[in-house]
Amino acid sequence: MPTLLWFRRDLRLRDHPALAAAAENAEVLACFVLDPRLEASSGPRRLQFLGDTLRQLRDDLGGRLLVTRGLPERQIPGIAKEINASSVHISEDFAPFGKRRDERVRAALGPVPLVATGSPYLVSPGRVTKKDGSPYLVFTPFLRQWREVGWRSSAKSSAESARWLDPAPLRIKQCRIPDPGPALDVVAGEGAARELWKSFVDNGLTRYDEDRNRPDLKGTSRMSAHLKFGTIHPRTMVAGLDLGGTGARAYLRELAFRDFYADVLHHRPASAWRNWNSEFDGIQTDTGAEAKRRFEAWKAGETGFPFVDAGMRQLRETGFMHNRLRMVVASFLVKDLHLPWQWGAEWFLDQLVDGDIANNQHGWQWCAGCGTDAAPYFRVFNPAKQGEKFDPAGD
Repeated sequence: MPTLLWFRRDLRLRDHPALAAAAENAEVLACFVLDPRLEASSGPRRLQFLGDTLRQLRDDLGGRLLVTRGLPERQIPGIAKEINASSVHISEDFAPFGKRRDERVRAALGPVPLVATGSPYLVSPGRVTKKDGSPYLVFTPFLRQWREVGWRSSAKSSAESARWLDPAPLRIKQCRIPDPGPALDVVAGEGAARELWKSFVDNGLTRYDEDRNRPDLKGTSRMSAHLKFGTIHPRTMVAGLDLGGTGARAYLRELAFRDFYADVLHHRPASAWRNWNSEFDGIQTDTGAEAKRRFEAWKAGETGFPFVDAGMRQLRETGFMHNRLRMVVASFLVKDLHLPWQWGAEWFLDQLVDGDIANNQHGWQWCAGCGTDAAPYFRVFNPAKQGEKFDPAGD
């Protein structure tokens, strides 16, 4: 009996544990379900990157990718029934929306098992705990234990790993892959992800620890959108890295931060939109008409603070913002303009190609002072001094 491989945030063929599991003893049908709820919340650039990635994945599969639109709890059981699937295979999703969706799909599948193998993370949420089994609340001790736990070796998978079923004869309505039209400054797809990573390792990794805070330099890897959509697994990225170098160690620490925020959201799903630290629920922010005017000026990059405005225009025009600027503009919104962090987080998710609920929401709370950070809540990024230090020539 065939199996169904349901792609989500794992849009690649190599180092794909769920693909290896699906292809073990059966023919495989590859599918992607375009969920209208996620489509509506993605923003045009993220949707464009998704569409470009799906087109590349379809080409890599020789056209044998079924793309359909609808609620997964309806579509996946219908596809499984159509091919008489023995099982449905996925990479595990730990975000609140994804967990709820998968519970509904699992219930709707009935006797057909929904098999989760692997995840988008080096170390999956829930695996790094204190000795008593409770989750870490602060990054530094999490990092120490994260290194101790370690990650599994890469999965052996490729386009040739499976006998792929052709979706053309099926009585399943296929949909058009999204193509909203905005230009992107990063190329989508698994091949592009691997090329970009190799170029960064060869040309930028050794200087990463020094250059990563400089938005006027090309000092970062630009891998965030690829990690968001799983066109490359972080395991693939760190395999073979010489961790004796300061650049490689600094990069690995950032991947650990990604795992930490996923773990935080996994254990505290309400922190997606509410203060992780509820002691800060009483802090007052402005929400009236004047606050909305300040918010619109911030969004447009018209605050009058050059470093802040440059970052906001970069976001609006490219769908990307350098991480140092993300911290500066977030601090400015919350601490200087006195506005709710949720307003900024929502705008980022609308604009960012790499918009990720765990990274985005908890990065914003780190800047707002209501998240997991152990530093004082009253830390403020000085928007003038930050520019002088990290963009000295105003580039």
